[in-house]
Amino acid sequence: MLDYDSLGYLPSSWELPDSKDTPLDNQLQHLVPGLLESILALIWSQRQDWFFGAGMGIYYDPKKPAIVPEGFLSIGVPRVKSINEDLRPSYVLWEEKKSPILALEIVSKTYREEHITKGNIYAQDLGILYYVIYCPLRTIKEKLEVYKLTNGEYILQPRNPVWLPEIGLGIGKEIGTYQGITREWLYWFDENGKRFLTPEERIIQSEEKAQKLAEMLKKLGVDPESLT
Repeated sequence: MLDYDSLGYLPSSWELPDSKDTPLDNQLQHLVPGLLESILALIWSQRQDWFFGAGMGIYYDPKKPAIVPEGFLSIGVPRVKSINEDLRPSYVLWEEKKSPILALEIVSKTYREEHITKGNIYAQDLGILYYVIYCPLRTIKEKLEVYKLTNGEYILQPRNPVWLPEIGLGIGKEIGTYQGITREWLYWFDENGKRFLTPEERIIQSEEKAQKLAEMLKKLGVDPESLT
């Protein structure tokens, strides 16, 4: 990582471009990070020391353009930088003072720069501990690859899901339904390999419990509405 102390004036996040200049290759590059972020917002609802960026630029060198993963997670930074400040337009390393701990790339059809160009930047310039690559169209090789930075190189981690002890979560793939779409998605898992529920699943689960309770009360001759 660069030493910013020796540099002169550094632009702030509000002075830097806040969006990538190329469109997403497919809908999954939007939906998968959104799902992961929405689950985090539930299971870490009491925490304010994390930030998940989706399609957001990471500025790591004032002389270079931002690198834009599909998603990234930082721990030990505020979710909102200050009470009176708007939400982040981008993630600027010389302001945050902390690199993301996980980066996510979603490959649409074929590998382009995920393994070499971006991987080198994530490892050498940013020091990102976990690099996750999801290739949904693969049919022979594993669709999900989770790498851990070890001695300057990314080493593939076996199994699905993969437990990430430094984060306190696992990440893996599983068939499920999100926004009415049933297919394989990426999810967060607990240490025992149990998948965390999505916001939709929590709502459905609560509604089913309420329905069962109402039916039980009716069998006992109690009007459920009389209890509200």
